[in-house]
Amino acid sequence: MAPTTYSRLTRFALWSLAAIVVTGVSVRLTGSGLGCSDWPACTEDRFVPDLEYHALVEFVNRLFTGVVAVAVIGAVLGSMRRVPRRRDLAWWSWGLVAGVAAQVGLGALLVATELDPRFTMGHFLLSMVLIWNAVVLDEKARDRPGRGAAAIGGVGRLGLTAITAVGAGLLVTGTVVTGAGPHAGDSRAERLPFLVQEVTRVHGLVAVGLFGLVAATWYGLRSGDDRAELRRRLRGIAALLAVQGAVGYTQYFTGVPVVLVGIHVALATLIWMRIVQAAMAARPRPRRPVPVLEAAA
Repeated sequence: MAPTTYSRLTRFALWSLAAIVVTGVSVRLTGSGLGCSDWPACTEDRFVPDLEYHALVEFVNRLFTGVVAVAVIGAVLGSMRRVPRRRDLAWWSWGLVAGVAAQVGLGALLVATELDPRFTMGHFLLSMVLIWNAVVLDEKARDRPGRGAAAIGGVGRLGLTAITAVGAGLLVTGTVVTGAGPHAGDSRAERLPFLVQEVTRVHGLVAVGLFGLVAATWYGLRSGDDRAELRRRLRGIAALLAVQGAVGYTQYFTGVPVVLVGIHVALATLIWMRIVQAAMAARPRPRRPVPVLEAAA
């Protein structure tokens, strides 16, 4: 398999993992979290649900897991057939398998605990770990001989590290807001014992801090042709954060409508993807060739 063909598989895996985040949040926002009362079948005596709205929404999301599984399997098998065959790509592709398996187990716990908000938070955060893994795999799969990293210096690398850390913190605080908010996925689900106004304020402050870090890092990289790609990525992150802020404040002051919450989650996923991609664009490249396994026959 040619490297360009394999990179298409890794990109498909990345976007399928991002898409299932959106289909998953649609289950919660439509109140369909317990539409199927069992796992992996919909009920104890039926694998396929009855023609009932909530059960169908939940079951369609489960079926989309099949698309993700195909994409992940393609990434693993492709790493074995790729010429030249690289050890790092094989390891990162197997990381996706481990993550998807963990998500299946966590999904079962989520149903068993009737959408305990702590498991709901973990479900989303594990999805973000999978997105991180998929981005790293995809970026590594697109490495080409002679392609170097931007010469950004220690301050620039510190800025990107801080952006990644604060971006992860923004995801965590966002799940806390969700766990305390009105969209639990089902009326029987518990809520976290926090005031929504207070945790939303914390989440907003983290978002403002992240925007400031992105702007400062972009400004610090204002010269150098080899930094143009990284600066472009940082501008994109800043633009997405601005849109996300507008969506967040609008949903807060309009009673948290489900459509805006869905857009907010989709944007959060995209922003996290772009943050990891920016960090990968500036990573140090190994001076020696990446370990290559014997090519498949």
